[in-house]
Amino acid sequence: MTPDQGSEPLAPGRVPKYYPVKRHVSEHIAALPPGSPVPPERTLASELGISRTTVRQALAELEMEGRLRRIQGKGTFVASPKMMQSLQLTSYSEEVRAQGMQPKSRILQVSVLSADAELAATLDLAVGDEVVTVARLRMADDEPMAIEHTHLPAALFPELPAYLTQASSLYEVLAGVYGIRLAEAEETIETVLASPREAAMLGVDTGLPLLLISRRSIDVEGRAVEWVQSWFRGDRYKFVTRVTRPAAP
Repeated sequence: MTPDQGSEPLAPGRVPKYYPVKRHVSEHIAALPPGSPVPPERTLASELGISRTTVRQALAELEMEGRLRRIQGKGTFVASPKMMQSLQLTSYSEEVRAQGMQPKSRILQVSVLSADAELAATLDLAVGDEVVTVARLRMADDEPMAIEHTHLPAALFPELPAYLTQASSLYEVLAGVYGIRLAEAEETIETVLASPREAAMLGVDTGLPLLLISRRSIDVEGRAVEWVQSWFRGDRYKFVTRVTRPAAP
């Protein structure tokens, strides 16, 4: 954990006070199934002879890592395993179904706007060209998982809003209605903290680490057809990819 700004950095070999508690709880929950209750802060503090503040810090870090889930008024429980999302050109719905879960989307907003300089450059458009923007809340088995904003050139997808429903897969619409076949994409991954608005939509605490994935997709004709930004819950997701070593020259 990064020291608070202005605090003295940890000396080599020095162990934070909460760390033994974190390790103790980690070992305790390792063999427990998801949903199992964890002893309350007061019990852990009494058993280990430490302050509740130290226990609270250890539990908070385990919660941020996605290993514990705290429910207001009920207690702390072992969290479900993180979902594994592969870094490949597939849709959210396809990835969720592949893990035996039921995908669901809620459309938050569909709008047509004029491309600013950044959006125009990303989608190979002129400034002012129309762009369809679709904002959706992504869920798996009715649990909120991610917020997604997708931007598409309006000229390539006339009447797109009319084809979108709460249950439809955008990629299925692009392929079935418009004949778009995606060929490749470039993605960037960074960490951000959940704003109050994002936290409310995802049902998490403000400041929870999120994984921001930005993807620019190209179709088989070499056209930029999509730029999407997705804010995934860091406590429920991990991303997997396969890398290979380049051939020697």
